[in-house]
Amino acid sequence: MSSPRILMCPPTHYGIHYEINPWMNTERQADHPLAQEQWRALRGHLVAAGATIEELAPVDGLPDLVFTANAAMVFGRKAVISHFKHPQRQGEEEHFRRWLAADGFEALETPNQFSFEGAGDALFCGDTLFAGYRQRSDALGHQQIGEMLGIRVLPLELIDSYYYHLDTCFCPLTADSAIYFPGAFDDYGQRVLAANVPTLIAVEEEEARSFACNAVVVGRTVVTNVGCPHLHEQLRNAGFTPVETPLGEFVKAGGSAKCLTLRLEGEDAAVWANSTQC
Repeated sequence: MSSPRILMCPPTHYGIHYEINPWMNTERQADHPLAQEQWRALRGHLVAAGATIEELAPVDGLPDLVFTANAAMVFGRKAVISHFKHPQRQGEEEHFRRWLAADGFEALETPNQFSFEGAGDALFCGDTLFAGYRQRSDALGHQQIGEMLGIRVLPLELIDSYYYHLDTCFCPLTADSAIYFPGAFDDYGQRVLAANVPTLIAVEEEEARSFACNAVVVGRTVVTNVGCPHLHEQLRNAGFTPVETPLGEFVKAGGSAKCLTLRLEGEDAAVWANSTQC
C-alpha cells in the first residue's frame, strides 16, 4: 500500500474571529504560538504513522481554512466541494476547489446549493457513506450526492449542537468498525449505526468532549487529542495503536485531529480507497 496522502493547512492565520458553534468564544482567543506547536506535533505524528502531508497555503482572513476536513468529500479522484452553511467560511470554497483541481481531482459542486461541509459530515465505513445532517449539512443534499456518485448514503441526524459535524462524534476505523458517541445521535441514528456497523466502540461523554471521536486513522494508528484514556484502552484491546497529542487550541474553535486533515485517497475504512474504479 502506498503512503496515504493527507491535506493540511498551517495555522498561520488561525484564530477565533467569529462564533458559529458552541465551542467558539471570541473572548477566549487561541494562543497562536501554541496552536502552531500543536499543529506541527500532529503533523509529525501522522508522518511517523506513514502519511505524506500535502499543504494548502493559508489565507489571511480565513482562520478556519486550517480545518481541511471540511474542504470536500473525496471519492476516488472525484471531490465534492463543500458549500458552507455560514458565510464566514464560504470564502474557503474557492481555495479548496483550486487546490484539489490542481492536484488532479475532478471537482464537483454540491447539488442545488445545499449546505454540505465535506468530510466533516460525510464519512465512509465500508461501501456506505454515513452523512450527518441538521447542524451544518442538508439531508437532501447528501441524497443527491449519493445519486450523483452512485453510492449508498445513510443520513444521521445530529441532535447536540456541540457535535455539529459528524466527524466530532463518529470515526470509522475499518470497513466494519467505528468509534462513536451515542449521545450525539437520536434513537433512530443509533439504531442505524448498530444495524450497519458490525463493531461499534462507544465513547463516554467526558472523552467525547475532548474530541475523542475526532481522530485520524492511518493503518492501525489512531491519533487523538489528549484526555481520552478509556478510548485508548479500548483501541489497544482492539489491536490499534492509539497516539495522543495536545490540540486544545483547536478545540477552542470546535476542532481537533480529524478536522485538521483531509485524506486525499479516501479513508482506510472506505472499501473503494485503493480501487481505481471510482
